[in-house]
Amino acid sequence: MDERFLVALPRAAYTVPVLRNFLGSTLRVHGVCPECRRDILTAASEACANVVDHGEPAPDYQVSVHIERTFCTLRITHTGRHFTPAVAPPRPAPESESGRGVFLMHSLMDEVVFDVASNGRTTVHMSKRLCLLPSAGRSLAATAAGG
Repeated sequence: MDERFLVALPRAAYTVPVLRNFLGSTLRVHGVCPECRRDILTAASEACANVVDHGEPAPDYQVSVHIERTFCTLRITHTGRHFTPAVAPPRPAPESESGRGVFLMHSLMDEVVFDVASNGRTTVHMSKRLCLLPSAGRSLAATAAGG
């Protein structure tokens, strides 16, 4: 399994569930277990929602996905306002209405890195080791063998 895609989306709220549905379907086809899918989809949704909510004046953003046999790597990039959070964000208060996104990304993914380039481009890099359903290895091997 080696799947890559890049999608450019307008910085609008409706694009978050669109990306979530597409990414979720792709992970499901590749046999990623439900818990791992949930973690990746929640982290991706939080990163995209942060761009939509705070990425002005960028008109759009890009999401790059690379799914390998054991890892899923995501990059969410925009040219809006810079954002460099703390390496280990504090746990938000239970009654908080906002400020949970970066904490959730760090909690759910194996690696989260924010990169702010000198040209104004901000990218969040996230990766997670995949857990596959037991039948995924057999079905992927059959697909590769032409069956």
